[in-house]
Amino acid sequence: MGKNQYITWHQSAVTKTDRHQLNGHKSCVLWFTGLSGSGKSTLANAVDIELFKQGYHSYVLDGDNIRHGLNKDLSFNEGDRKENIRRIGEVAKLFVDSGQIVSTAFISPFCTDRQQVRLMFDPGEFIEIFLKCPIHVCEDRDPKGLYRKARNGEILEFTGISSPYELPVHPEIVIETHNLTIEQSVRKVLTYLSEKKIL
Repeated sequence: MGKNQYITWHQSAVTKTDRHQLNGHKSCVLWFTGLSGSGKSTLANAVDIELFKQGYHSYVLDGDNIRHGLNKDLSFNEGDRKENIRRIGEVAKLFVDSGQIVSTAFISPFCTDRQQVRLMFDPGEFIEIFLKCPIHVCEDRDPKGLYRKARNGEILEFTGISSPYELPVHPEIVIETHNLTIEQSVRKVLTYLSEKKIL
């Protein structure tokens, strides 16, 4: 489907650079990716709390929360999972344009989908954070009981069991959540943001 000829993009009167100057920091998307149970939501929220404490403008877009509203019309088949990631990429871009640091906690299992989202952003704005955690650890945690249901055949196309997870090729940050504490993991993300002069 082509673009409607009557739709025109309107440039914002207040630019992203203007918002950076007002906020005192740059904006970006922290794209947390990894298996279910690897700690994406936990770490994204822990980073958000620390950013908030330090006075930075930030927000978390969580996979389950988004599926309660914006993406509640999508299933978990491959096509809908791709659309899920495309939509959240577009929403994350709006947050970045508004001058905020936005964290997204989505499995986002396919390299091509993550790359398509990366291409939506200016260089340096998309920060892929791979939560590297062995599947047996994720299964042991299994906070929602999803692995057990997937093993029992109650959930089809479950990432890591009956559907693949494609490892990030060149993520900006790799965090082994089975070896690091939450505090150490948060520090690793904030150190990266400081080194890249986002904070």
